[in-house]
Amino acid sequence: MAKVKIAGTWAGVLEVELDNWTVPMLREEVAKRSNCEPGSINLICAGRVLKDGDCSENLTQLGVKNNAKILASRVSAQEGKSLGQELMAESERAQRLARVKAAATALSKRHADGSLPIEDFNIVLEDQSGKKVQMGSETDQRAIMMGLMLHTNAKQLIKAQNYQDALEVLTMGEEAFSLCDPKVIELVDNPSILQIDMVWCYFMLRDINWLSVAGIRLEKAREGLERAHGKDSSRVRLLQEGRYPERALYLRLELLEGVVAYHSGQVDKSMKVLTSAQEKFTQLQVPDESLSLVMSMGFRERDAKRALRMSNQDVSSAVDFLVAQKAKTAQKQEDDIRRRDEIKEQKKYGTTPLKKAVDIEKLNQLVSIGFEKELAAEALRRNENDSEKALDDLTNPETNSSIQQHLESRKSKRQRQAVDASVEALVRMGFDRSLAVEALRGGGTMDQAIRRLLSGQAPNPTNAADQPEAIPAVDANNNNQSDAATDIANSLASILDDQNGEVGVPSTSSNASERDAEMESELAEELAQADAFTDYDIEVTKEGEAISEYLALLNSAGTK
Repeated sequence: MAKVKIAGTWAGVLEVELDNWTVPMLREEVAKRSNCEPGSINLICAGRVLKDGDCSENLTQLGVKNNAKILASRVSAQEGKSLGQELMAESERAQRLARVKAAATALSKRHADGSLPIEDFNIVLEDQSGKKVQMGSETDQRAIMMGLMLHTNAKQLIKAQNYQDALEVLTMGEEAFSLCDPKVIELVDNPSILQIDMVWCYFMLRDINWLSVAGIRLEKAREGLERAHGKDSSRVRLLQEGRYPERALYLRLELLEGVVAYHSGQVDKSMKVLTSAQEKFTQLQVPDESLSLVMSMGFRERDAKRALRMSNQDVSSAVDFLVAQKAKTAQKQEDDIRRRDEIKEQKKYGTTPLKKAVDIEKLNQLVSIGFEKELAAEALRRNENDSEKALDDLTNPETNSSIQQHLESRKSKRQRQAVDASVEALVRMGFDRSLAVEALRGGGTMDQAIRRLLSGQAPNPTNAADQPEAIPAVDANNNNQSDAATDIANSLASILDDQNGEVGVPSTSSNASERDAEMESELAEELAQADAFTDYDIEVTKEGEAISEYLALLNSAGTK
């Protein structure tokens, strides 16, 4: 028997068998003498916490020797539970942040490089008028897209007052923007707004430790805004027909500059910028009468308030803005529908050797000069969307004939695949394979083939060898189909969509299985809900309270 000296919740000497006793046995003995539960006892020996492990190791194996000193401390079971929950929550948080970054990376790559979209939408870069813009190289496009997605996600976290996670995502967004050519990034104000949002998170977390870096970020933000907006926002004023969409953003910027100046001992500068911020706050207050008047015309409160703030409280200008925005929204919905149709069409043509989608705009140009659409699409697909090379192939009789033969071969292959898939579907429903083949040879829809099988009207399989092989057309659009037949037809359509690409070109289905569809959909939904003015649409209540708080501090210190 060996002896160990216990101190802490219970003091004394215990006789133990070091080669036979385990940590749980020692913990239970100490707990019994301390009049508490074993789960509330923490054992420390030689500066190391003794853990239960899998209970297979004895005390000797854990390094406990004769006359060892062990400290027994008592911990709250609830505290232990809370710590475990906290660690689990931190792990989940880290995992979610990693998913956000991975999804933004994947989406930006797919939607910037011309790849065939997996989803039924395209992410494009637009200016404030909603016009599609091409900014720099493919790398620049990807960097800006990724930065915008992460920034938008961070804004949702800020709205939910989850400032710590928002900072993490904003840092990712900052990294993404840094990958873009500086000359290109200077043309947009998004990186500058991101800097302001980061400092806003510092402020809301009341994290004074970030004071020095906050000042640097705000300087970068102001310089970037002046480049993008023009001196005194002259460029914005011109583009927005005299309106002031950026006023709330500059209010937040000046508030934060005033806070940094105050804590840096620059009281005069703090007073100056905070006074300017207070003036902007007053200008952004919407009179109840004006708000009621605009809302009476059928506009929502949030939209009416934003329009009035942007229009210097001018009701007529606010209404004009809202009407224009409504028209833009309707046009965007039409464009989205058209784009979904285009994507569906692109999937029919497969991908180029470099896995790009067929360019619909170039395809329409070739069709407009008289070429058959599917033929032109195949020429573009083979030539990586090079219109001139595609035109050379189409006007060369030999190459044109070769492309037509290839299309006919592919069409026949698809039909055979459709028949095979139809047969397999019927076999899975319990029908005999030979009878299913004969029923499909009778032509018509899947529903008609099923009815033929159920009624016993399928041709005699013994005569199948004497009948010429027929390839039925599987009609997935018959409104009289039963629900079961409709499901099968839809499945077949999906199978065919996946097989429309060329031999040797992997379909998007393998990529789809690897992607985080849930997180990508979340990011895409956040982007869909935003518009050109979302970054400027700030509810300034918290800013107003902070301005009053710091002006009061300055005044109480005798600053004038």
